[in-house]
Order: sequence, then structure tokens, then C-alpha cells
Amino acid sequence: MATIRQSDLIESIADALQFISYYHPADYIRNLTRAYELEQSEAAKDAMAQILINSRMCAEGHRPICQDTGIVNVFLKVGMNVRWDATLSLEDMVNEGVRRAYLHPDNKLRASVLSDPIGARKNTKDNTPAVVHVSLVPGDIVEVEVAAKGGGSENKSKFVMLNPSDSIVDWVLKTVPTMGAGWCPPGILGIGVGGTAEKAMLMAKESLMEPIDMQELIARGPANRVEELRVELYEKVNALGIGAQGLGGLTTVLDVKIKDFPTHAASLPVAMIPNCAATRHAHFVLDGSGPAKLEAPALSDWPSLTYDSSKGRRVDLSKVTKAEVATWKPGEVLLLNGKLLTGRDAAHKRMVDMIAKGETLPVDFTNRFIYYVGPVDPVRDEVVGPAGPTTATRMDKFVRTMLEKTGLLGMVGKGERGPVAIEAIRDHKAVSLMAVGGAAYLVSKAIKGARTLAFADLGMEAIYEFDVVDMPVTVAVDSTGTSVHQTGPKEWQAKIGKIPVVTA
Repeated sequence: MATIRQSDLIESIADALQFISYYHPADYIRNLTRAYELEQSEAAKDAMAQILINSRMCAEGHRPICQDTGIVNVFLKVGMNVRWDATLSLEDMVNEGVRRAYLHPDNKLRASVLSDPIGARKNTKDNTPAVVHVSLVPGDIVEVEVAAKGGGSENKSKFVMLNPSDSIVDWVLKTVPTMGAGWCPPGILGIGVGGTAEKAMLMAKESLMEPIDMQELIARGPANRVEELRVELYEKVNALGIGAQGLGGLTTVLDVKIKDFPTHAASLPVAMIPNCAATRHAHFVLDGSGPAKLEAPALSDWPSLTYDSSKGRRVDLSKVTKAEVATWKPGEVLLLNGKLLTGRDAAHKRMVDMIAKGETLPVDFTNRFIYYVGPVDPVRDEVVGPAGPTTATRMDKFVRTMLEKTGLLGMVGKGERGPVAIEAIRDHKAVSLMAVGGAAYLVSKAIKGARTLAFADLGMEAIYEFDVVDMPVTVAVDSTGTSVHQTGPKEWQAKIGKIPVVTA
């Protein structure tokens, strides 16, 4: 009978969260490298290169892969013969591990969890509490799976109650394009089928913890209906042509995972949850012998890539004009230089409210660009921590007001823009630029200075001014309203040719 000490669980949770903040699973790196080597879309290949370069930089520098260091999910299988040497509850032990991990002085992680979600939405400052799932199983060990789930991918979670005769494939192929690119493909789709509504969602999330083995499955051939469905969905989702970062290309998903469970005769619950390019999870076992030790992947697992920052058009943010913006083309790579403002959900909400009241904003946005970002706090000699983009569509409803009332020229975020934002961009001859989601540490190296300008009480959601040098971005929506996230996938879906292109 094993005795698990409180300190061992706390230390193991903290170490695992630090570990997954800067180490991709080796299976993800291998499969993304394969996809990169096979990719024919120049834009998608560039995005995957940035993700791979960023990943190696994080492994070497022990800094977060993504600025969104996630909400913590912990799955515990507790042996029924286990004894605990502990004074805290199981959830309190987990939360103490989370607290220590996110406040680690050498690699402080971004606190993204807010309490009172329908009220004050106040940051808990240490990313607690975690979402904990516990099951009792035979045995005398404790198995633990730890994941950190970013908001961009979690927000794209889908659920449906199909009729028993309905097609799961049809629903998935109809639903994936509606998810846009805010979940940062290429990633993994986790699907739960059966049980009840909450069981299907839980299975979808659990399936994301499994190793990527799609190429091995294809090589040996499916052995059952679930495996047949996995292969079919993998091939058909990739045939949609969505591609890396939604720019159009051959690879949208690296794997499709499916877990199923018996269900009611009248029901077919189906849940789908994507994992993003910053897929983060670890598995360990406690057997009473001490805290878990995770083995770091070898640097040889990463390809040798460098980012060529000379191939884009350099833009001086201090001199850029509407006339210059009008010359930028969808899909064109730009290198931003100069002073770049930041702001995301909370800052935009506050500014729009101030505008509605006739109040003067604390920052002048005339002929400026705003970057949708909530950076990680800096450590050591950093001016800012990892600072990749957040999902642009969440700011869509603010775009028209910001363009009309502030003199803003354009925005930088990740993923596509919706019709409301595109219409406002076209009407004001503005532009929306895209930075690669999942390349936060790489992006931060282009930021040479940072200072807080306004709304300091919002923490990572405050308005900063970054001094950037050759920060790589792609024109996502040009001044005429043409969106590369619409044209790219259509082009590549037609090139792949396995699924008819739907025209509006």
C-alpha cells in the first residue's frame, strides 16, 4: 500500500506545469515537422516554421511557448489502496501546485483565470483554481495528467445532440470551418461520442492527452470503427484546405482523437474540442517513492530552422499613412518597426464605454496600430515576456468604434476577422494584420522596449507601448476588405480537390 505525501503531489504538479510551458511533446514536434516538410502553401509553411523555431527557442530558454499559458486541467486516477500523508484536500493540493508553478520567479507564467465570471471578472493572480477531475480505480498508485488549455482553442469547443441516424462526419465537416483560425491550427481535434452531454465533452478533452499516432494508424490500417472514423475525419478535415493559421494549406490537423461511451437509444451526443499549436500536456505516476521526474525531449527532435526576417516589406510605424496602407496586399509579409500600442478585451471594453460617455481616452490612437496581446511578465533581462497575439475576432465588435472615433489605422491579432469587422475595415480603408499564434517567444524577441501607458489595473490586459524591430506579420484583411482567411482556404480546398468548394 503506497503512501503519497502532500509535498510530492504539489511539487509534481508545479514541475509538470513548468515543464509543459516550454516543452512541446516530442510527438507533436515530429508530426509538425513532417507537415512542414510536405506543405506546399508558402504562407502556411512560413507559419509552421515560426511555430517550430519558437518551440526550440522555448525549449532552450525555458520560457513559455505561448503567452496564453492556459487554464489548468488535471485528471487524477487515484488507486483505492492509496494512503495520503496530507492535511489539504486533493483539489487544494493541486491548486497549491498550480500557484507555485505560475508564480515561479525564473519562469513566471501568465495569470489568466478570473473569478466572478459573470460579475467583476477579477484576476485571481496565480491562475488558480484548476479544473480537476478525479476517478477512483483499483491499485495503489496515482496517475496524473496535467494540461494547460489556452483560451483561443478552448473557445472553439463544440457540442451537438445528433439524432442516432445522423452523420458525425457531416457535422464535423460543417462545424470545423465555423471555428475559424483562432484555435491556431495545425493542432489536434478531440472528439467524444456517446454517454450524456457532459460525458461527451469530458471524453473529447481527455482524448487530447493521447499521443499523436495518425501516421502509424494509417500505415497499419484501422482495426475498428473508431479508428476508421479517425482516419476518415483526418483526411477530410485536411481536405478543407484551412491550413496552418487558417491561411490555406495541406495540413489543418495532425491527428483526430476519438473516445466513445455507451449512450441512450434516442441520443447521439457529440463533442469536439481542438488543441492548438501550443498543445501542452504531461503524464506522470506517483507511487510513494517521491515526486515525479519528467524527461526533457532531446534538442535533436527539432528541425534546424532559422527565420529569415529580410523577406518582408519594412514598415515604419511612425510614418505610415493611409495611402501606404492601401498598397498592402492580402497575404503579404510585413516587418513592423517603431512604436506599437497594445490592447485586448478589457481595454477595448473600457475605451468604448469611455467614448460612449464622451470621455477623453488616455492614449492617442491617431495613425497608430494596436496589437491584441496580453504578454507574460518579463524575467531577468527581458523587456517583455512571450507576447504572441490573441484571437482577433473577440475584438470585432469594437472595430468600427475604434476606427471611427480614434483615428486608428489598423490592428494586429491572430486568425480571421468576422464580417462586422471586415465591413468596418473596408469602410475606413484600414487594415488587419496577423501574427502567428503559437510563436509568442519568437515574437517577443522583436520587442526591444515596453512601457505601460494606461489601465495598469488590468494587468496583462493593460495598454502598453512596444518598441518593435522587424516584427513579422501578414496582411490578413486589406483596405478593400479582402480577407486571406477567406481566399486562402478556398484556393487550397480547390487544389486538394477532395471536397467541393462551397461558394457564397
